[in-house]
Amino acid sequence: MKIAVLGTGMVGRAHAARLAELGHEVVMGTRDVTKTMAESKVDGMGNLPISEWLKNNTSVKLSVFKDAIENGEMVFNALSGQVTLSVLKSLESSIGGKIIVDISNPLDFSNGMPPTLFVDNSDSLGEQLQKALPSSKVVKTLNTTNAQIQVNPKNLADGDHHVFMSGNDSNAKMIVLDILKSYGWENIIDLGDITTARGTEMFLPLWLRLWGVLKHANFNIKVVK
Repeated sequence: MKIAVLGTGMVGRAHAARLAELGHEVVMGTRDVTKTMAESKVDGMGNLPISEWLKNNTSVKLSVFKDAIENGEMVFNALSGQVTLSVLKSLESSIGGKIIVDISNPLDFSNGMPPTLFVDNSDSLGEQLQKALPSSKVVKTLNTTNAQIQVNPKNLADGDHHVFMSGNDSNAKMIVLDILKSYGWENIIDLGDITTARGTEMFLPLWLRLWGVLKHANFNIKVVK
């Protein structure tokens, strides 16, 4: 499958590399290719500049958002939650009726750490994205754990933990389900329509507190029935 991954940060890189490893044709999207490729410093998380990362991931291509989306059959949104709506709304005509796998969270860093949520309780970023792009098929998933577990759940407890999905389109969710399984996910709970994204997004405040206490992000939820 041809897949556009929007965002060149840690989450975008993790998914681009994993999808390419699984045989998909992957193009990462960025706002300005020249500016992105000119970055020369290691970021705050210790990640190499994208130009160096691409040398080690030669099957992944880099393009502007519009071209990446138009050449893709599916879109992975790995952008910051704060820019998700503005960027994707500007690309609505290119996205059309495609599936958007939305990994973003509505984190507000304006008052420093830990961040708060800029939407919660009666709405979610997933819902706002679906409303902003009504022809698209938004599937919210993978936003409750870190990037390395998202793309390879066996990095933790041999994969014995859970991931969730929310979305209005059952066919879109089946396609995303297949990708999750190809990543190695065995425990996948379909929460229901896109309004259920409120629950997974509102898990983030607890996730952040756990991260602060544990001093690492290598943890996840296991649902015991």
